[in-house]
Amino acid sequence: RLEPRTTQHSLYNQTLMNFFLVGLSNYPSLQMLLYVFCLLMYLVILLGNSILLIISILDPHLHTPMYFFLGNLSFLDICYTSSSIPQMLVNFTFERKSISFIGCALQLVISLGLGSTECLLLAVMAFDRYVAICNPLRYTIIMNKGFCVQIAAWAWILGFLNSLIQSVLALIMPFCENIIDHLACEILAILKVICVDISLNVFIMIIAGIVILITPLLLIFFSYVFILSTILRINSTEGRKKAFSTCSAHMTVVILFYGSALFMYMKPHSKDTKLFDEIFGLSYWAVTPMLNPIIYSLRNKEVKEGVKKVLLRNLYLRRI
Repeated sequence: RLEPRTTQHSLYNQTLMNFFLVGLSNYPSLQMLLYVFCLLMYLVILLGNSILLIISILDPHLHTPMYFFLGNLSFLDICYTSSSIPQMLVNFTFERKSISFIGCALQLVISLGLGSTECLLLAVMAFDRYVAICNPLRYTIIMNKGFCVQIAAWAWILGFLNSLIQSVLALIMPFCENIIDHLACEILAILKVICVDISLNVFIMIIAGIVILITPLLLIFFSYVFILSTILRINSTEGRKKAFSTCSAHMTVVILFYGSALFMYMKPHSKDTKLFDEIFGLSYWAVTPMLNPIIYSLRNKEVKEGVKKVLLRNLYLRRI
């Protein structure tokens, strides 16, 4: 039985406080099913993204900007799911679904930071495809190693800067209760248990949404407008097919990520759809990171060849 410590407009001793994550707790019959579902997806995420990350490091033919950013995305997906799913698995197992204030703060900072970074990384990857297709002769000059490292680093820095600002502004506020009606320490769920005016938090969130979410999405959109325009001007059918194949995997990932995010956060919520919203939110955290390596592997011959080379190399070394 959950016993929240509530008090009127008082600040808890937050360093000693526990939060209770009660998302989906009204459906105990689903707990074991969700546990198995999350565990299987988490294992697939770890395996698939780890293989893609290792291949992009070990195969010299994949030491290109595209696979450098893809390696960043795989590492990000591993960390993103690891920040929330293990805690969910524990909560599905035990009746007392608690998390310490420090644990909740870390989960909030890491998950929000990684989600923000992914938005920026997807825009960087779209720019990489734009340069590769629209300016192929200058590609190696523009997308040199130093520039790639810099823009990837800035994506991580800006993502976590946004996370730190929003998280700190939320966590220094007084809480009216310590029950969070969510599966994880998520920023919108945290704001609901604050008992003072959150106008500043909402304003910062809107600004961050424009900078971190809308602006990268617009950059991706305009990049693909120019990319498609260039592809359509290619005379050779084989050339058009090859150019499009280099972008199709990224386009699929962008649609999955932004489609899920916009549906999750922009759709009107109501009590009648609460169960669906929570289950969809759970799949949003896991399905896209699980599908990313599958999409890039199925649609990319270079990745398949890289996997074969690394496996054959390991078999040869074992025989020696």
